[in-house]
Amino acid sequence: MYAVVGCTDCGNLWLLSDPRESKTATCSRCGRRHQTKKLRRFFESEDRDAARQARSALLAKKHGDSEAFAQVEHVAELDRQVDESGIDDREYLEGSGLDADEVFDAGEQARRGRASSSGSVDRLTAIKDAIRDGDRPTEDEVVAAASEQGVPAEKARDLLEKLRRRGEVSESGGRYRLL
Repeated sequence: MYAVVGCTDCGNLWLLSDPRESKTATCSRCGRRHQTKKLRRFFESEDRDAARQARSALLAKKHGDSEAFAQVEHVAELDRQVDESGIDDREYLEGSGLDADEVFDAGEQARRGRASSSGSVDRLTAIKDAIRDGDRPTEDEVVAAASEQGVPAEKARDLLEKLRRRGEVSESGGRYRLL
């Protein structure tokens, strides 16, 4: 279930996944924490794309662009067009004189959180890997996994909260998942 909800402080509209399951939600713009049951729900749907479309329509109306929005295709179709436009990564890298396979290998190593030359893992990578590798882990589980990678516990908690405020991580019922 997805809901389009709005912040009472800054007017930001965002998608909230599992609105019936989570007790609180934090505005991705101003960081204010709201009780989920008190948030105004402008639209609800089981379909994420339908909720994204509704949010887009609400934003267009809010900014006086409803007519222009009516001429735009569905947001899912726009995503597809963006994916298909331009050149792909391999073509770009090779056109720039780089070995695409080496770049992709380096990216994969970084994504997996391999140790850098200093012997430490990037802290954000450690947090994201802990969430990705866990089965909707709790805060304590994320902190424990990140601590094993050398991230201090308090820093891990701070980074987890920052990711949640930025909308990169969702928390529901004390459990986390990447968005």
